[in-house]
Amino acid sequence: MKQKKFLNTLTMMIIDAIIISSSYILSMLIAETIGYGDGFPKIGLFLVIIIAVKIIIYLLLGIYNTITRYLDYTDITKIVLATFFTNVVIVIYLTIPGITKFMPRSIYLFITTLEIVGLVLVRMFRRFIEYRKKRSSFKKLEAKRTLIIGAGSAAELAIKEINNNKNLNNYIVGLVDDDPIKLGRTISNIKVLGTISDLKDIIPKCEVEEIVMAINNYPKTKFNDLLNEISEFDDLIMKRISLSGDLRKEQDLKIVDVKPEDLLDRYEIKLEAEDINNFIKDEVVLVTGGGGSIGSELSRQIFNLNPKELIIFDIYENNAYDIQMELERLRFKRNIDVKLTVLIGSVYNTKRLEQVYETYKPTLVFHAAAYKHVPLMEDSPMEAIRTNVLGTKNSARLANKYGVKKFVLVSSDKAVRPTNIMGATKRYAEMIVAHYNEIGPTKFSSVRFGNVLGSNGSVIPLFKKQIADGGPVTVTHKDITRYFMTIPEAVGLILQSATYANGGEVFVLDMGNPVKIYDLAYKMIRLSGLRPGIDIDIVITGLRPGEKLYEELLVDHNNNTHLKTEHSRIFIEKQNGISYDSLDFKYVEEHFENLDNEHIKKMVAKVIDTYDINGNGK
Repeated sequence: MKQKKFLNTLTMMIIDAIIISSSYILSMLIAETIGYGDGFPKIGLFLVIIIAVKIIIYLLLGIYNTITRYLDYTDITKIVLATFFTNVVIVIYLTIPGITKFMPRSIYLFITTLEIVGLVLVRMFRRFIEYRKKRSSFKKLEAKRTLIIGAGSAAELAIKEINNNKNLNNYIVGLVDDDPIKLGRTISNIKVLGTISDLKDIIPKCEVEEIVMAINNYPKTKFNDLLNEISEFDDLIMKRISLSGDLRKEQDLKIVDVKPEDLLDRYEIKLEAEDINNFIKDEVVLVTGGGGSIGSELSRQIFNLNPKELIIFDIYENNAYDIQMELERLRFKRNIDVKLTVLIGSVYNTKRLEQVYETYKPTLVFHAAAYKHVPLMEDSPMEAIRTNVLGTKNSARLANKYGVKKFVLVSSDKAVRPTNIMGATKRYAEMIVAHYNEIGPTKFSSVRFGNVLGSNGSVIPLFKKQIADGGPVTVTHKDITRYFMTIPEAVGLILQSATYANGGEVFVLDMGNPVKIYDLAYKMIRLSGLRPGIDIDIVITGLRPGEKLYEELLVDHNNNTHLKTEHSRIFIEKQNGISYDSLDFKYVEEHFENLDNEHIKKMVAKVIDTYDINGNGK
């Protein structure tokens, strides 16, 4: 032990001697470079004496007793003061008349600075090495063992984000990439262990706990195959990179959870912005139901398109207030010059609704006000009639009366051969706007789409909450399927379709492949790092009244019932003429409040002949 301590002390003395001599040599070179002096021929012997004296002083002061891995402020101060005062003594010596001037006094400004920096840095470097070792060991023991998929620029940024972000607790065990040239190579000292096809071998071998997808624009179908493959491993979490800007900029990258959109076998549909911009610009736009899931996103997108005025009309004050505050913040942040008006009221209140039309004279109307929850409307069909049918009638009639240019009804895929009162009333609403298109100046159209990801009451937020609560996750039937789209995508479709509308159309979207809800629940549980059936159960509750097992196909490419538009994913469903008598308004208005649930449904079935009142969900 004593021998080891002696060797360590001797090593530090030698290092200090090298640093002191290097300080003198560098200072002399600097002096000669700037033309100071004519060499230093007498420095040799004096330098040996200076080094010896300094090391003896350091030894007496206990500087060599310091354990460098625990170097602190006190130790650094001792080194600085010892170096400074020994050099002050030398400078004082050089002022004595008659002694040998081996070094100009002014050069000691350079010498002292270089000595202090060198002596401190060499000790701090040892502590830094010890710190890195300790941190690395801790990270290996406590952090999630993480495998990064990808070995390109996005992976490089992901590595930097993991290493620099204190909120991330990850230890990177390696990379995988399908480029064979990259196998065995490293990024930031992280090795490419194999290809993506080798995952089943690499995950158990490296004891991987988390996977980060770090390939930008990875094909959606391959991503889903990957999710299915890793779902076989217990307790394995998958995340992905999220880029908010330039791929080359580290600050534009974050590591986030996999979104529900990532679980769908489809891409978000990209819409043409220029026509939509020209359509909205300088118009007075009314959005009914403007505080709801679709209505609020309509309001957001329209607000950014520079209308003359945006009028948000909603019965629920909390939602209306939330979107108002959001848009006011956006106005301040982006200096948007759009008049914003937020009004409270119901579309079935004719007098209140007419006040809005008469006062603000909207030129475009997006009618999103509706009740949409299937089971709730089965128990309260009277309210479905009041809002979805009579509210639409009121708004459509007033649109014609006050000369609105275009009126767009937000409809639903449940309006196709409906098996529930909600879907039937939405089909009723489509027929209403088709009728008013024929008798007035306004161009009316409907936009029909499927389930919306993340909307209030939709399956994704429900599953998230159930998983957070520890389960169970409830699915009505193991084979039930649904079509999905994102809220921004749905709103983009509505706006794009409105630019195409010439009056009387029902626009529908080719939504791609349906999603099996049970598989969606399974994947969401697995991506939370939990095991379906072990950590969280999936419980089959049975189809609810009026619920279909399979939603109707919105666009059937095998027949000619749909017409193409300029957009490859937007179609127009052919419609038959709608007569006023067939809508049976007078009977509905006079009787719906006095009928029980069963008779209300029978009343609607007389108008909507495709409505299966028995709610056959098959």
